[in-house]
Amino acid sequence: MKITAQEVAHVAALARLELDPEMTEKLTGQLNEILDAMDKLNELDTSSVPSTNHALELTGAMRPDRVSGGMDHDQALANAPDSDGQSLVVPKVI
Repeated sequence: MKITAQEVAHVAALARLELDPEMTEKLTGQLNEILDAMDKLNELDTSSVPSTNHALELTGAMRPDRVSGGMDHDQALANAPDSDGQSLVVPKVI
């Protein structure tokens, strides 16, 4: 599949890029090289290759939840910047 200079110019206009003719030709050549490489990959027989969603085997990135004891009321208020002895005091948010 080949891409034309007009198609490159059209996509550049959609992206609001101003390309001079020299840059348009350069990008056209580079994009065609990329498309040629993709065509070579399409020639490979991948029917026996299982599909994957990631190149590496990843297992459980998150640790399992474990129930643990919480802190008591006095511990929770000990490091609070402001409290009234019963609860945390925070600025009013509207």
